[in-house]
Amino acid sequence: MFELTEPQKMIQQAFRQWCENELQPKVEALEKAEINPFDLMRQMLDAFGMRDAMREGMKRKVQKMREKGPVEDKKEEGDPDDPMEMAQRDMMIPFTMIKELCRVAPGFAMSFGVSTALAGGTILSKGNADQIEKWGVPINALDKVGCWCLTEPEAGSDAFGSMKATAKPKDDYYILNGQKTFITNAPYGEIFVVYAKIDRGQPKDKQPVHAFVLEKGMPGLTTGKPFEKMGMKDSPTGEVFMDDVKVPKANLLGVEKDNLRDQAKESLGNERSGVPAMCLGIIERCFEESVKYAKERKQFGKPIGEFQAIQLKLANMYIKYMNVQNIVYRLAWMGSAKKRDMAFICASKAYAAQAAIEVAMEAIQIFGGYGYMKEYHVEKLLRDAKLLELGAGTTDINLLTTARILLRD
Repeated sequence: MFELTEPQKMIQQAFRQWCENELQPKVEALEKAEINPFDLMRQMLDAFGMRDAMREGMKRKVQKMREKGPVEDKKEEGDPDDPMEMAQRDMMIPFTMIKELCRVAPGFAMSFGVSTALAGGTILSKGNADQIEKWGVPINALDKVGCWCLTEPEAGSDAFGSMKATAKPKDDYYILNGQKTFITNAPYGEIFVVYAKIDRGQPKDKQPVHAFVLEKGMPGLTTGKPFEKMGMKDSPTGEVFMDDVKVPKANLLGVEKDNLRDQAKESLGNERSGVPAMCLGIIERCFEESVKYAKERKQFGKPIGEFQAIQLKLANMYIKYMNVQNIVYRLAWMGSAKKRDMAFICASKAYAAQAAIEVAMEAIQIFGGYGYMKEYHVEKLLRDAKLLELGAGTTDINLLTTARILLRD
């Protein structure tokens, strides 16, 4: 039977308490963009002593990389006190944290994860010691806000084949041009991990995809206004524009001979692995609120939970709740054991996202007219849930990817 360990339970309890006391009262202000979500994220990490621990852990990592030299810099021994490495050894820790945040504010959790896990994680996995020290440390300690820039206006599901952003080598730098859209954190971004095709005059389908680190203030790098969205309003989203941005060669992640298309796909896989934990937070909160409401709300002289129609809805919600919970446990085990099963990851992302929408819809139905009101939290969770079917590859794309892997294997 899957269950949390005692240390994991303690982490869950601590984060739930913080979310209820500090995050929940600020949800409306976050959705109206009246407060900066990143200041609140820093307060969250400070409350658990995580920012200083992140800085120190990564500084030790950088030091070990330098001691080993450039050839061996990816083979240093693990640091038992490094929070990043602790999370990688026990993936249930970050999954639990994300789940608790998503019970209250899925958009807040998404912005946090994109900055630290996607942008920061890409730099940590592909960067050298200097790059990790310069950009990885401040991103993961939330001293700087990170963005992960892949999607383009005309290249959604076909992110690589239709990519138009280019990096033309010139002397000791690259000239980047292009546009990225639907970029989480873009309006507040300070460090941008941008994917572009290196253009040396070869055919476009032969141009390798690489990741570059750009910084706020670079001439030619601009961002648009925050998008007005259906949901995830507590996560700022926008566009990134590059007009002849002069990027030093030292800002290239990895080496040019390596095509980072596979690395970008790996980052997408990591993003998809985290989505079920987000869905679990939404599902768990909707289910608990629905059970509570079904016991309290009375019609025809008795609680609505005594009506079979409501009981059937709750039972179906519970089935999806348990299914997604089990998926999250298996994904956590896979992550901790360094096992890669892309078919399961893609299928899990597709199923969990659909389940989150269905459970949130059932919650609205159980609450009736009250569920349609902002006063009740299920209204927000339904709006937020929809994006999980779209981001990190749509449901259809994830299902097709699953099928292609199964047929190939």
